[in-house]
Amino acid sequence: MKITDTLKLMTLPLVLLFALVSCDTRDEGPQQLIHRAELDQPAPPFSLMDSKGNSWSLADMKGKVIFLNFWATWCPPCRQEMPAMETLNKSMTGRPFQMITILTNDDPARARNFVDQIGGAFPVLIDPSSETAAHYGITGVPETFIIDKNGILREKYIGPRPWESDSAKQMIENYLK
Repeated sequence: MKITDTLKLMTLPLVLLFALVSCDTRDEGPQQLIHRAELDQPAPPFSLMDSKGNSWSLADMKGKVIFLNFWATWCPPCRQEMPAMETLNKSMTGRPFQMITILTNDDPARARNFVDQIGGAFPVLIDPSSETAAHYGITGVPETFIIDKNGILREKYIGPRPWESDSAKQMIENYLK
């Protein structure tokens, strides 16, 4: 075998590999365009309906500190933290504060019944396509985001928290100033 034939055989796999990599035609779809939530950056906008048929938009809540919680009724830690969330919500009555929950992969009627049972005064927003959850980059539930009065994402909490605690109230108070 000639040396040129040997070189051709040795380079052929490299050429094929290069051709495959450079001709990747997979469609990454709209996920390439998703702006993921980042701390100290504007929170991803959303406009969703709640379980009672009312429309909610992040833009309409500018000037308020937003407590945004992703949850589901099938999630025990979510159900466990809800009464503490309502305690925090009630302690902020009359303040520029809005608690919002976004239901994730669950039945809206079941969620509304659960919130009504605990005396929750916060809305339960429905995200049927999970688009808002994708924009916020949630990895599971519960996840909570705090958005300041200017629409900037300031805090992200993964997992349940004692929202009725003095430290949680103080954190919210700091953003109300």
